[in-house]
Parts: sequence; C-alpha cells; structure tokens
Amino acid sequence: MRIISGKFKGRRISPPKNLPVRPTTDMSKEALFNVLNNHFNFEGLKVLDLFSGTGNISYEFASRGSSNITSVDADFGCVKFIKETATEFDFNIAAIKSDIFKFIEKCKASYTIIFADPPYALDQKTFDKIVLSIFEQNLLQEDGMMIIEHSKYTKLDHIIHFSFKKSYGGSIFSFFEIGKENGVEIDDEDLVSDSEEE
Repeated sequence: MRIISGKFKGRRISPPKNLPVRPTTDMSKEALFNVLNNHFNFEGLKVLDLFSGTGNISYEFASRGSSNITSVDADFGCVKFIKETATEFDFNIAAIKSDIFKFIEKCKASYTIIFADPPYALDQKTFDKIVLSIFEQNLLQEDGMMIIEHSKYTKLDHIIHFSFKKSYGGSIFSFFEIGKENGVEIDDEDLVSDSEEE
C-alpha cells in the first residue's frame, strides 16, 4: 500500500496482515482522487472516513494537505494501526473505534467529504441505511460530497442526493451531493411532499 500523491507521495505503508480489511486499490484510489481534485482544494477539508480499515484513504487526504480527518472503524487493530501511522507521519487524524451506525447517530459534527468503504458483502438494505443515516443526521455540509465504495452488485443510484458514479475494475464509487436527486439538480421546492403541498 502506498500514498499516491501529496507531500508523502510514494511512501509505502505496511499494515499487519491479520487486519480484517480490503484496501482500496492504488488504481481505484488514484481515479477517486482525480475526481475529487476537480471539486475541492484539499487543504482545509474536514474529512470523515467510515469503515476506515487500514486508514488508506485517510492518509491520502492527509498527504494532500487535509488537516482535520476523522477515521472510524469497529476493529481495534485497525484503529491502533491508524493511530500509530498518524503519529509516524505527523498526520492530524483522529482514529475512533466505534460501530459505524452508533457513531453516525451520536455525531454532532458535519464534514466536507465523507468516504465510506463498507464490506462488499453487506446487503443492499444496509448500504441504503448507511447513506440515509448520514443525511438524516446532517453530517454532510451543503457544499460537500459523500462517496460510498461498493461492488457492482450493490445499487445506490435510487437514493436521494445521488449525483453520479464511477466504475474501476470490480469497484464502484457512488457520489452524493446535497441538491441532487438521481443525478439531477433539484430545488428545495421539489422536496416538499404531496401532503405538505395540499
């Protein structure tokens, strides 16, 4: 695993082999950050990395200048490794051990970018719940973007605020933005239910 850009470009990171993770490939990660680079200046971003695993995505944001990063994972070994790596590289990453849904429920902060890489084996209903819970708790800032990594067998383009998706090999990144519905710009008035209109 290596950092592909920024201050620590090319630096290799070697997590313990016993961690229960499936790191995002370098090819997919590079493609993801090429997309984000067209939308954001990484310095000053407030980032939330859910199901953070080895911290692969968090390190990439930190190397590019993001200095407010929160990484959340339920596995003690993953969180311990992220803390150790953040200390080694002097990254400002807060690593938190928590069930993801409990964290979302209790979180009072909001973020410019939220990235989530749940296990591909989770069912469709759980993936839907991840996306919907984040919006219900208002964790994404108005000008922010949420990205969910998933397999081709999971579909997320039916969920409100879906903007677009990118496919890289066996992985798909679905992007969500406030003010979008199924890839189309929407007005606040369009969100009013039929009952409210009557």
